[in-house]
Amino acid sequence: MEFGKIRKYIVFLIFGLFAFLVLQGVPSEAQKDAKISKEDKELLDRARTFFAPLPKVADNPDNKITPDKVKLGKMLYFDPRLSKSGFISCNSCHNLSTYGVDNLPTSIGHKWQLGPRNAPTTLNAALHIAQFWDGRAKDVEEQAKGPILNPKEKASPSEKFVVDRLKSIPEYVELFKKAFPEEKDPLTYDTITKAIAAFERTLLTPSRFDKFLQGDTRALSQEEKEGLKLFIEVGCTACHRGVGIGGDMYQKFGIVKPYYEVIKYSDPSMIDKGRYEVTKNEADMYVFKVPSLRNVTRTYPYFHDGSVWRLEDAVSIMAEIQLGRKLEPAQVSKIVAFLRSLEGQIPQDALTLPVLPPSTEATSKPDTK
Repeated sequence: MEFGKIRKYIVFLIFGLFAFLVLQGVPSEAQKDAKISKEDKELLDRARTFFAPLPKVADNPDNKITPDKVKLGKMLYFDPRLSKSGFISCNSCHNLSTYGVDNLPTSIGHKWQLGPRNAPTTLNAALHIAQFWDGRAKDVEEQAKGPILNPKEKASPSEKFVVDRLKSIPEYVELFKKAFPEEKDPLTYDTITKAIAAFERTLLTPSRFDKFLQGDTRALSQEEKEGLKLFIEVGCTACHRGVGIGGDMYQKFGIVKPYYEVIKYSDPSMIDKGRYEVTKNEADMYVFKVPSLRNVTRTYPYFHDGSVWRLEDAVSIMAEIQLGRKLEPAQVSKIVAFLRSLEGQIPQDALTLPVLPPSTEATSKPDTK
């Protein structure tokens, strides 16, 4: 055999061997699972019966996500001109730099009014069964319509007021044309809220727990694994489950014991009747949407009224009034350790402040009255 042919043959063999070794070093999900301990495998299998990893995006067939729509929605999310005062934006109460909340018991709105309920996070919210604590909005598209017109929040007097204000800004007019090219009138109240919702549908925060569910059992510490096991055994998964570790069902707050007997109110009128206020159905008295526990270590204070500041206290209260369990401090600590593994990565693009287009002479002036 000629030397040149021999050399090519040797190179081919070396390349083939190298490729084989590389492929052997990239284990499949099944191979990953096969290499973990029996105890970890059992915990992983059990966890997968209750939970699922986050998707890459929370899409809506009726409001397809596009780069132009997301760009516009982000600008509107940060633009205080959607409020009557020109002072309050979506980010005021759902601050992305603090994990989509304002860390207040209840939020400050128009004319310094306090809202009746704690502001839930916008992170991962698009995956929920409905929006608001009482579920009165079916999705983030519908939810975005509420605060803009709510007299205690952004207090804009009408849909027309908001549309006219944005139409007075030429750059916004062009951005809406790009985001909604199929619409005869691209800038309407519906397209405003659809753009905001499209941006919110990108606000997903994958965490170490997602890596665990995907087969990387080393993503959790031993204490976090013990906390996960306790979380399941105690019964927390009866409500906190699925891709959001909550957010996919309604439940009475205080199954075993009324919540207002544990969370003392000086004024009985502060007791919130929950979903009953929407449906007027007695079965919905004190029923709320189960909150997601993703990023729960950062979304304090807790519960619909923001009455509890320590996560350890919130875990103890929930065990008592929902499950009839008195947890030991060591058990609470382990569950809280697991909950820390749910703290995810906020999309970096979302944390970059947008440059908003300037108002014009035709733009209505801020009104704080």
